[in-house]
Amino acid sequence: MLPIFRLSTCIALCCLLGGPVLTAQQKEVNLSEANVPAYTLPDPLRMANGKTVTTAKQWREVQRPYIYHLFETNVYGRFPRTRTQMTYKTTHTDVQALDGLATCKQVTLYLEQADTSAQLHLLLYLPNKARGRVPLFLGMNFYGNQSVINDPSIPITPGYTVTGPGIVDHRATAASRGSQASQWPVRDIVSRGYGLATFFYGEVEADKADGWETGIRSRLKDVLHIQPHEWSAMGVWAWALCRALDYLQQDPAVDPRQVILIGHSRLGKAALWAGASDPRFAMVISNESGEGGAALSKRWYGETVAVITRVFPHWFSPVYKTYAHNTDALPVDQHMLLALIAPRPLYVASAAGDQWSDPKGEFLSAKNAEPVYRLFGKRGLGNAGFPSVQRPTGEFVRYHIRSGKHDVTAYDWEQYLQFAGKHCSLP
Repeated sequence: MLPIFRLSTCIALCCLLGGPVLTAQQKEVNLSEANVPAYTLPDPLRMANGKTVTTAKQWREVQRPYIYHLFETNVYGRFPRTRTQMTYKTTHTDVQALDGLATCKQVTLYLEQADTSAQLHLLLYLPNKARGRVPLFLGMNFYGNQSVINDPSIPITPGYTVTGPGIVDHRATAASRGSQASQWPVRDIVSRGYGLATFFYGEVEADKADGWETGIRSRLKDVLHIQPHEWSAMGVWAWALCRALDYLQQDPAVDPRQVILIGHSRLGKAALWAGASDPRFAMVISNESGEGGAALSKRWYGETVAVITRVFPHWFSPVYKTYAHNTDALPVDQHMLLALIAPRPLYVASAAGDQWSDPKGEFLSAKNAEPVYRLFGKRGLGNAGFPSVQRPTGEFVRYHIRSGKHDVTAYDWEQYLQFAGKHCSLP
């Protein structure tokens, strides 16, 4: 079994984006390191027969499929492998976007040719000065493409939207234009030679308990040969990222081997599951993904399995909530999800003002994924302890905690761009 790491910190609670402030359930919540009870993590290298994985070949052929199946069965639900007849149409192109720095494309992906209601709208920015196919960051957004940048050519998403800036009665308004621009520094990303692609996660399934009724889980159940209850909203959001990758891999401006997956909060959870499910993603970045994402579930701190499955039951397989008050029985923990990313570069980030996401639990999860990376000769966090704020640590597995709240900031993006610069090649 893997060792338990204990490090002291003393910072206040910051709730998950869009999540409720818990009052009646305070007994379920712990924000004191002194109150964290002992726990034991499953060893990602211990096989079902009790033997230990010693080679990368054993990991790829035996242990990785076994652990992945455990996550399908117990956490996220079955991931559909049936290919759809996806088609696409470029609906808008601006070759002089960002004052001539980039080309902006808006592309509609029809996820199943025979069903025009099953679609997502991809917003792309590609650097004009690139001498070849470029590495690209791909991530979902919370409020619609119009929230990423203030551009009147981008349609306002008409669907159900979680509460946020410029959202009225769960619908985006003109006031939402550019409301999340600080989380998407498009100009900076493109000026560094990278592309950016994003789409609204609510297009494929509305983020509410009955969202499956009108989302992809219902619309394409016969095409994908999977019933809605067999997977989850987290699963369908991850699946949609893989379909966006299908398009990006044939775009002549994008390097198909260098698509970097990024996600924040609940979308960080989905990014990790997509990265674990699809080895075509070159790199995965988790920004404050917390419980059900990068943070350890067996560690009682911040958001818990009990809280998240009660408030957001649709995010996970129905099986996950059965562990709400017995995480000891859960056969996996999130360090094993991170290990499924190996040997690809992985970045996990936290915020000091976001104790709800359990920064230390995210760090320990990344730390305990290291044995798998070592099988491939990749160095992770090494012997470093829990770092001080604004002191990133690690190589192929990297981690930082910054000051501030639950958010994606310029500081975060600077670290991600530097990390990409070490592991990607610009044309």
